[in-house]
Formats: sequence, structure tokens, C-alpha cells
Amino acid sequence: MGVGALGLGDLLRSEAAAAGALPHFPGRAKRVVHFFLNGGPSHIDTFDPKPALQKYAGKELPEGKLRTERKTGAAFPSPFEFKPYGQSGIEVSSIFPKIGACIDDIAVIRSMKAKLPNHEPSLMLMNCGDAILSRPSVGSWATYGLGSDNANLPAFIAMCPGGYPIKGAQNWQAGFLPGAFQGTFIDSKHSQVEKLIENIRNHGQSPYQQRAQLDFLQTLNRSHLAARGGTDDELRARIQSFELAYRMQMEATDAFDLEREPDHIRDLYGREVHGRQTLIARRLLERGVRYVQLWHGAGQPWDHHDKIKENHSKLARELDGPVAALLTDLKQRGMLEDTLVIFGGEFGRTPTVELTGAGKSKLGRDHNPYGFTVWMAGGGIKGGTVYGATDEFGFEATDNPVEAHDLHATILHLLGFDHEQFTYRYAGRDFRLTDVAGEVIREIIA
Repeated sequence: MGVGALGLGDLLRSEAAAAGALPHFPGRAKRVVHFFLNGGPSHIDTFDPKPALQKYAGKELPEGKLRTERKTGAAFPSPFEFKPYGQSGIEVSSIFPKIGACIDDIAVIRSMKAKLPNHEPSLMLMNCGDAILSRPSVGSWATYGLGSDNANLPAFIAMCPGGYPIKGAQNWQAGFLPGAFQGTFIDSKHSQVEKLIENIRNHGQSPYQQRAQLDFLQTLNRSHLAARGGTDDELRARIQSFELAYRMQMEATDAFDLEREPDHIRDLYGREVHGRQTLIARRLLERGVRYVQLWHGAGQPWDHHDKIKENHSKLARELDGPVAALLTDLKQRGMLEDTLVIFGGEFGRTPTVELTGAGKSKLGRDHNPYGFTVWMAGGGIKGGTVYGATDEFGFEATDNPVEAHDLHATILHLLGFDHEQFTYRYAGRDFRLTDVAGEVIREIIA
């Protein structure tokens, strides 16, 4: 009994030290995968049908329109057909038929609101809870709270094919949290492990030689840290990163090697880049990674100010199969019930058509921070649910508006945290992800 108590106490101390905090109550979700459609997908063309726009096609909206960043003109109906899916009968655009087939596992929030019509502050708001100031990202808060289930892999990984999205690493920054909780970036355009993760294999030394070299280096680093009072968080994070990099050499090589998956699973996800990175995400989640963020591509690929029919169709084809495959695969493995899946961008698009300087239609849509859609599935979410609504044309959230702080409060609640009590002391103040606002959206929780 005494030895067991000592062992349990040591385990609890180790986990608490790794996490920095402990959940306030049993969470429904143990891990998160976040599909971020950077650039701002059009809710009107994806998950928020607006048949009223057809009536006013080519005409000014009867109640005028909210201020837009660029010049827009008449009502612009969606070029895509919507139809009901599943037992819930929720309508989804024809560009997402496979996700539509999973709609009974999905809660669609149609009343999201941002604060500004620009990508940079809206990305910071959705990812870090503040449009202006540098704050820790949602993934960093989640890993600070939950710690890691696998000491050989980063707890938070961000993947984006082709390079960084707008705002780069600030989207997955640790901010004032210890540096160990920052996301690790992977350029997922590559298919070979050694290109996905640079220097993952050492071709000049044996593992024994590497271990000896690292032990010597860490002795010097710890002496350096002790001489500075042992409180330098950046130096401590650097020391931890060397250890993590060494441990990753075996574990990451396995996690990122899709050749280990059977052909029918690889075919389910698809062999293109989004299929590959989504399947890698599932393999990472299985191995204890807490938070995986999957970006669509470098820059802002969903920013379609013109030719929205062609552009949205192309990008939707790239995501539809892999996202539906993940939902299906997680469900058949019994993982969907404790894996939270999030899907959306930083804002939506206008129901009015964007115009050129000469006043001609560009067949695209301007930025719309007043109303847009995000959906969630798994991890305690009530599937087959629609929450909130925009007005009849899709310009503004009018029914149960949801701010970023509300979304973040709900994510934290599903992970087992009271967002008002989940804080970190910095510069004389107890900071939290939701600042001084946020309400849990209880209507979408099972």
C-alpha cells in the first residue's frame, strides 16, 4: 500500500508538472483536431443556405447592406445547390456531399461573429482570443491544461502544406505560457518523413553516440540555466526541445509513415496532400498528441474575391473526402466520442457580389465578419444540430450570436475546464483564453 501510494503520487506530480494545470471536471474530449480554412470560406455557399437571395438576384437588398471592406453591389445567390442530409435534414451545399453525409454527427453554428473584416486580426481572434495583443493560442492553452499523453511527440502540432498561413507561427504561439506549449509546425506538402521533419534521422552518429552528446550538452545547458536562477522560460523550453527532438526520432518516424496504413484506409482519406495530412493527424491523435491544427495552405487560399464558383468548388473537393474520412474512421475506432473536430475559417463572405473599381461584377464575395459558420463534431457535441442563424440574406448573425470567446469557452468546457477559472498568472494579472467574456454554448453539447 505504501509503495503504491508513493508511485501514484509520483505519477500525479509528473503529470501535473507536464501539464501546468489539471482539468476542473471530467472532460468529454481528450484531444482536438481543428481544420482551419484560412482566407474565409463563404457560409452562404457551404453550410448556411439563403434562398431569399434568389428572389433579389441582381438587385439591391431591400434593407440595404452592412459596411463592407471593398465595394459590393447586388444580391449574389449561391451558385451551388443545397439539399438536406441525414435524419436531421440539415441542408449542406453540393460542394460538400461527403461531409453532408456525416451531418448527424455535426453541430453547425451559423451565427459566428468576428470583430474586423481583415484577415490578420480575425485570425488572431479565432486562434488566440484577441485581435490585437499577443496571446497564447487555443492549442497552447489546451496543452497547458492537459499536458501530453506521449513524451516522445509534441503535444500540439500545426500542419500547413506549402508554407505558413497569414500571421505564420503567431497562430499557434505560446504567448506568455511556457515555450514548451507552442505548436510545432510541419509543412505537410512533403510525403517523405525526412522532408516532413528536417533532421529527423542522424546519418553521422549512432543513437548511443547521440545520447552521449546530448547528455553532455544538457549538463552544460542546466548549469547555464542554474546560473540564471533557473527561471529563464525560453532557455528551459530550448533545453526541453533538444530532449524532445531526440525522443521524436523514433516515434515521429513511425507516426508520419503512412506506408504502415492499409491501402483501404489510405484510399478512404485520399492520396493527395489533404488526405495525407488528415490521416497523419489521426495517427498523431492515436499516439497521444492533444491538439492538431490542419491548415488548408500557405497564405489565405479561401479568400475568393472573384470566381467563387470555380475557386470554392476546387478547394472543397480537396477537403470533402479527407474530412468525412476522418469522421468515419474516428467513429469506427471508437475515438470520435472523445475527439473534438472543429471546422471553419476566420470569417465569412458577403451575400452581395464584389465589384471592380469600374463597377463590374467579379463573381466573388468580400470579407464578412458580421456572420459566418463554424461546425464541430465528436467530443461531447450533439450531432445533427443547428445553432443560431444569420438574417435571411446571410449578412449578419441575428439569432444567438456567437463570439470567439463563446466558441473558446465551449472548447475548454468539452476538455474539462471552467474557462473562468482556467488562468495563468502573468505581469501581475490572471489571464485566461476568454479574457473577461464568453459563455458555453450548452445547446450543442450532448
